[in-house]
Amino acid sequence: MKKIIECVPNFSEGKDIRIIKQITDEIEKIEGVKLLDVDPGAATNRTVVTFVGTPEQVIEAAFQAVKKASQVIDMRKHKGEHPRMGATDVCPLVPVAGITMEETIEYARKLAKRIGEELSIPVFCYEYAASNEERINLANIREGEYEGMPDKLKDPDWQPDFGLAEFNAQSGVTAVGARDFLVAFNANLNTTSVRRANSVAFDVRERGRVKREGNPITGKIVKDKNGKPVMIPGSLKGVKAIGWFIEEYGIAQISMNLTNIIDTPVHVAFDEVVKKANERGIRVTGSELVGLIPLKAMLDTGRYYLREQERSLGVSEKELLKIAIKSMGLNDLKPFNPKDKIIEYMIEDDNSKRLVDMNLADFADETASESPAPGGGSISAYVGSLGISLGTMVANLSSHKRGWDESWEEFSNWAEKGQKIKDELLFLVDEDTNAFNRIMEAFGLPKGSDEEKTKRNIAIQEASKYAMEIPLRVMQKSYESMEIMKAMAETGLQASVSDAGVGALCARTAVMGAFLNVKINASGVEDKSFVDDILTKGTEIEEKSQQMETDILKIVNDKITSK
Repeated sequence: MKKIIECVPNFSEGKDIRIIKQITDEIEKIEGVKLLDVDPGAATNRTVVTFVGTPEQVIEAAFQAVKKASQVIDMRKHKGEHPRMGATDVCPLVPVAGITMEETIEYARKLAKRIGEELSIPVFCYEYAASNEERINLANIREGEYEGMPDKLKDPDWQPDFGLAEFNAQSGVTAVGARDFLVAFNANLNTTSVRRANSVAFDVRERGRVKREGNPITGKIVKDKNGKPVMIPGSLKGVKAIGWFIEEYGIAQISMNLTNIIDTPVHVAFDEVVKKANERGIRVTGSELVGLIPLKAMLDTGRYYLREQERSLGVSEKELLKIAIKSMGLNDLKPFNPKDKIIEYMIEDDNSKRLVDMNLADFADETASESPAPGGGSISAYVGSLGISLGTMVANLSSHKRGWDESWEEFSNWAEKGQKIKDELLFLVDEDTNAFNRIMEAFGLPKGSDEEKTKRNIAIQEASKYAMEIPLRVMQKSYESMEIMKAMAETGLQASVSDAGVGALCARTAVMGAFLNVKINASGVEDKSFVDDILTKGTEIEEKSQQMETDILKIVNDKITSK
């Protein structure tokens, strides 16, 4: 999976659009990064910017934005309602897809180090990237604000994590952190009462509600020994919530911020609100997603509701999104378009032309054209994807067969495995063509000087190796898929046993076809030990797939003839 992180820097300028644009222009210059949102606030004199992309590109864009902010914002002249301590006040990184929090922390500290060293701005790291417990909470770092930073930096306990402990009068101090993804999520209610909406919000939010003596609404507030109100915690960890009335729709909502969607996923929050609302005689009619959400969160939601129905989870990404949207009523107030709401879809290259996006006729026409790609490698991957699609179909049909309810999860697990293999093989359809294009690009490099010749030869060798590795992956995944076809031939729906057989035939064809591509690309690789290793692996996979095909077809034919 492609690694994606989000960056949400806050800049201490919310009035002068020209200054803000100079900063965001720096972000948009970086390839591989997409600017998603620019939210200036005049009263706070602060702008929150959101952009996403691959990690290296994101921290490069963040650095360039911080650098520009240090040039165009003068903190000696800044006034605003929001607490602040620097031209770039905070710059958090958020893991979105394909990346762990530990990796994100490393990128945050890498960015902080560069800001401190190259821009002479003192940098503190906060939340998950914090160097000690006191610095986890951003409020502790920001205490004293810009005006108090000269004295704070003299305190031995408040030496910056990166950069010198010398106050930068123009740029102030910056905090760089790593935090969890925050999802803004609202539940729609069949009431206009804000008081009743708040009752549900207090039931679920982590902070809960104030404890009172006697009557929970009008009773005297219970206080602790320090004179602070005692709170009754709510049921959802990492959730902030409040009730409000939305005049545009004429309904009350429960507005939630899910600060950790691992601890409390979206579907868990939605179901808990439904439960608590029902207890108070209120119905949840649907929900609203404000801003963006990672794809995984939506796919997990789809799987959750399918599991609740005891239906197979091994369905396509599109089907999982459909069930998630329907289950939470995300179309209740306005149409929910995944292309506008899911981060990974937002940063897709709309201009990219993928073979797998073509219809069947266009794909066949493109293959039949005079262009050398797509060729046998891409076709092998596609045949393999069709084979496992048949195996997955049998698993899904078996999962839903009347009278087989106790076995639904077993077949669902097979179908999930099949979907993953199918997605991998579909990726390899295009990747095989990309591998061919890399070879062509390498041959097109200049070869005038000795240095250019060396560079060109290295590029050709690396591209040729990759062109062997991709069809080997096709072989591995196609052979792996045959395990599913065999299981479906043995235990799946007998009426579809022939489909399992056809799937096995496709998988074997994919293995043998991909191996031809492995072998033809071997001729361009000078590293003979690499070639021998790949060919040995390929031969083993081919032999095992041929035996597996024989075994599966025997099962299939025995069942067909015994009918």
